[in-house]
Amino acid sequence: MQNLRSFVLAAGALVIFAVAAAFTLSLTLIVGAVLTVSLVAKMLSMRPKPVPVRARSGKREGGERPMRVWNDGRGTIIDL
Repeated sequence: MQNLRSFVLAAGALVIFAVAAAFTLSLTLIVGAVLTVSLVAKMLSMRPKPVPVRARSGKREGGERPMRVWNDGRGTIIDL
């Protein structure tokens, strides 16, 4: 009778341990999923920084270039 009681007690302890392990694993997966979703949402919502417009000054071989004027949305640019 003592051996049967010890066996039932050991089996109960193993069941409690398995339930605790399953709960911990599921909680870890839920927290990981929430963090992943929030990271992806933050990545998709970030706006890209504007790329600066590269300008270069130089003269052509055949003579002078005509003066060009344009507006890039941040101000008027006059290319002499």
